[in-house]
Amino acid sequence: MTAYGRSLLNWIGRCLVAVAIVAIPSSVLAQGAGLGAAGELVDPDVLRVCADPSNMPFSDESGKGYENKLADLVAAKTGRKSVAYTWYPMATGFVRNTLRSNRCDIIMGYAQGDELVQNTNAYYRSTYVMIYKPGGGLDGVETIENTKLAGKKIGVVAGTPPAANLAAAGYMRNVRPYPLMVDTRLAPSMAEVMIKELKSGVIDVAILWGPMAGYYAKEIDPNLVVIPLVKEKSGHMAYRITMGVRPSDQEWKRTLNKVIRENQAEINKILLDYQVPLIDENNKPITQ
Repeated sequence: MTAYGRSLLNWIGRCLVAVAIVAIPSSVLAQGAGLGAAGELVDPDVLRVCADPSNMPFSDESGKGYENKLADLVAAKTGRKSVAYTWYPMATGFVRNTLRSNRCDIIMGYAQGDELVQNTNAYYRSTYVMIYKPGGGLDGVETIENTKLAGKKIGVVAGTPPAANLAAAGYMRNVRPYPLMVDTRLAPSMAEVMIKELKSGVIDVAILWGPMAGYYAKEIDPNLVVIPLVKEKSGHMAYRITMGVRPSDQEWKRTLNKVIRENQAEINKILLDYQVPLIDENNKPITQ
């Protein structure tokens, strides 16, 4: 179930996860300690990953997502013999039923600042983007407030940050909303649907979370123009993505931070291969 961006610390992530969780006392988290360092519950031999089984381009049960590739990298760099998945749709209860239930030890992508998990250092930063066809009267448009969007049919996922900017610009009457929650085990991703409707002319512009947009734009029509929304005068369009671990697993977090720090170039390559629009802290594009 895709939900990256769910409000936004919760629609990214995974386009993040709208997750409800009951706080678990540290005494409960400590039960059965001894698998990992310092009494942590982390398996030292197997990288146990919490993931959605049908959430491209992030994760997929067949291993096609970029988070699957990142999991393979982390396993190799931490000396794990294999990768094992606990599959659960990105929906209410995801963290509670996976990481917090000690069924797995890491969520490969989680927005920085969400209190449901302990965040590692960020391993990438990305942003919402605008997509349109070249030569359709929108060439050069880089912001939502641009007057060339007046009268255009604009697709946006309801409840995500760009919707507020569209409202402020007075363009909501032109908006075609797409649902935030879709069970992608049963239906296509909203990003896929939106970009296909852009290609067919149902909408003139698509605005959505960059990692999803870049992947599906390349898959559906590589000629589409993808513009990172880094010049908006208001609103929060860019987010740092981390790996999520249990609050009790301090040594595990430090290990992962070391993996991120020492392998950033290889991480970037995986992400760029999936057309993730990477940006640095100054909103400049990262291309390698």
